[in-house]
Amino acid sequence: MESSYQKFTLGTTITAAQQDFFNQNGFIHFKDFIKPETVDAIIKASRQVQEHWIANNISKVNGVPIKYGKDLDGSIIVQRFAFINKYNALLQEFTLDPRFNILLDLIGPGARLGTEEKDGMVFNHYVNGHESGFTKMGWHTDGLRDIFHGQKLNPMLNVGIHLSNVKPENGGLRILPGTHKQNIYNMLFRKKYFLDNSADKEELAITPNAGDLTIHDGRLWHRVAQSSVIGEESRRRVIYMPIIAGKYEPKHENSPTAFYQRFATLVK
Repeated sequence: MESSYQKFTLGTTITAAQQDFFNQNGFIHFKDFIKPETVDAIIKASRQVQEHWIANNISKVNGVPIKYGKDLDGSIIVQRFAFINKYNALLQEFTLDPRFNILLDLIGPGARLGTEEKDGMVFNHYVNGHESGFTKMGWHTDGLRDIFHGQKLNPMLNVGIHLSNVKPENGGLRILPGTHKQNIYNMLFRKKYFLDNSADKEELAITPNAGDLTIHDGRLWHRVAQSSVIGEESRRRVIYMPIIAGKYEPKHENSPTAFYQRFATLVK
């Protein structure tokens, strides 16, 4: 497993070198996208939403199941929020940061930040404790949902805003660089979707600091590795939002639960 790769700083445009790196590898890492005080404010906002959802027994948002778990002290926490931006003004305002528009150029004309589509702004809270129900996620591609919906495979990127410092031993995102260029057969059958969480000799460990931003292509094979440490050191928080091209398909409170989301039960 490799953990060393080139990291960039986001300016006012996507540079030719950044575009070339992304085209070749299917991911890119920008350092220091948000300041420490912004990281703290986002985490505080997530706790406010968590309190509201627990108090009101929220099980789904716009058809997307919410994943609950236990913290290290045994208290109930939300471990995977969907459309969290719809429940907090600060998080909704964050989606309007004009720098996200710069990232759209990685796809090109017609791209948009999908805060109303897919799962909206997703907030993941991982902690490796004895009662945690969300510590890892098996190999998958994000493009699978389009295939389940009988649609053509539209361009989709996943933007990650990292709220924790992550070293390889903390687990976290693992990718197979370049697999965004694979054919449909390999996209469907290279790995056993969600069931396989084993390490791959060609995988790359993404190692952000709090405040960094990463982007990976939805066709790229990736997984979330379990932390090899237990307790407070294992705690990781990250936001994901999609960049989408193609037909606009916003979710609403009566949206059905998608078939592929039944695989959520396989995430432990």
